[in-house]
Amino acid sequence: MGRWVPGARGRLQRAAMELYAERGFEQTTVAEIAARAGVTERTFFRHFADKREVLFAGQEQLSELVVGALTDAPADLSPLDAAARAVEASAELFGERPDGPRARQAIIDAHPDLRERELIKLEGLAAVIAEGLLRRGVPTAAATLAASSAVAVFRMGFERWITDDGDDRGLEELIREALAELRAVTR
Repeated sequence: MGRWVPGARGRLQRAAMELYAERGFEQTTVAEIAARAGVTERTFFRHFADKREVLFAGQEQLSELVVGALTDAPADLSPLDAAARAVEASAELFGERPDGPRARQAIIDAHPDLRERELIKLEGLAAVIAEGLLRRGVPTAAATLAASSAVAVFRMGFERWITDDGDDRGLEELIREALAELRAVTR
C-alpha cells in the first residue's frame, strides 16, 4: 500500500481490533497491526502512542461533543440535568449498533491495565464536565458531584447497551433510564 494512502488511522483501528480478537491483546504487536493495515510502524506511531491507545481513540472528540452539549444546555437546567444532557449527547459517537463497542469493551474487561486506563479516561471526562459546570456558575462541590454522577449514569447506560442482546433501545435512552434510577435511589 502506498505511503500516503488515506484512511490509515481507520485501517489501523480495524486491524488492531481484528488482531486483538484473533490473537488476544497481549499477544498482538504494533508491527503486526501495522502490517495488517498495510502501513509502517512509524505510521502507526503517528496516529497512536501505543497499542492500548487504539482502544481509547476518540477521547478528544468525545470531550468536545460533551462540552458542546453542556454549553448548549438551557441555563435553567440543574447541574445534574445539564451534565446528564452532556453525556446523552455522547451516544451519537457510538452509532446505533453496539457490536464494535461490545468487542472493544470485552478486550478492555479482560485486562486490568486496560480497565485502569478506561477508568482514567472516564475520570478525565468527569473533569471536563465539571469544568463546564463551573463555567455555568455551579459551585465546585456541586459541579464535581454532578459530573461524577453523570459519568456513572453514562457507564450504567453503556454497560446495558452493550450487554442487552436483542434490546432495541439506543444508548441515549438507556442513559436516560439510568438517570431515572439514580433519581429514584436518591429520593
